[in-house]
Amino acid sequence: MTKQRLTAPDARIFRALYAIGLGPLVGQLILLLTTTGRKTGLQRVTALQYEEVDGAYMLGSSRGLSADWVRNLTADPRVEVRVRSKRFCGRAEVVTDPERIADFLALRLERHPRIIGKIFKMEGLPTRPSREQLMTYGARLALVILRPTD
Repeated sequence: MTKQRLTAPDARIFRALYAIGLGPLVGQLILLLTTTGRKTGLQRVTALQYEEVDGAYMLGSSRGLSADWVRNLTADPRVEVRVRSKRFCGRAEVVTDPERIADFLALRLERHPRIIGKIFKMEGLPTRPSREQLMTYGARLALVILRPTD
């Protein structure tokens, strides 16, 4: 028997929750990102936590540039997004600058101190890391910014 690696939450669950009308509730924390598979050309849906800033949606990739969904949108930055009761087409920008990623992490910590503090603790960081610690940690992550195009 082979070991399965746990990754992002199964998008099927969140697709079902959106489908039965719970998008406005579930979408407060989770959006559905549809990318085009870089090898297959098929549509791939991933459920992701996000932060909304000035009409843009910011997503963090704990696997950095190696996450499949990030690799897909690096190949084709056109995306579809479903968040709360909205659907839109957009364009993704992949960011690897540790400074900008540290800003994103600081924002997440400010908005969700308990959960993000626990995540930091699991990663070996203090629950309130310094700016330098955020930049060091952020150097192995990727940030994706989604902007609506329609």
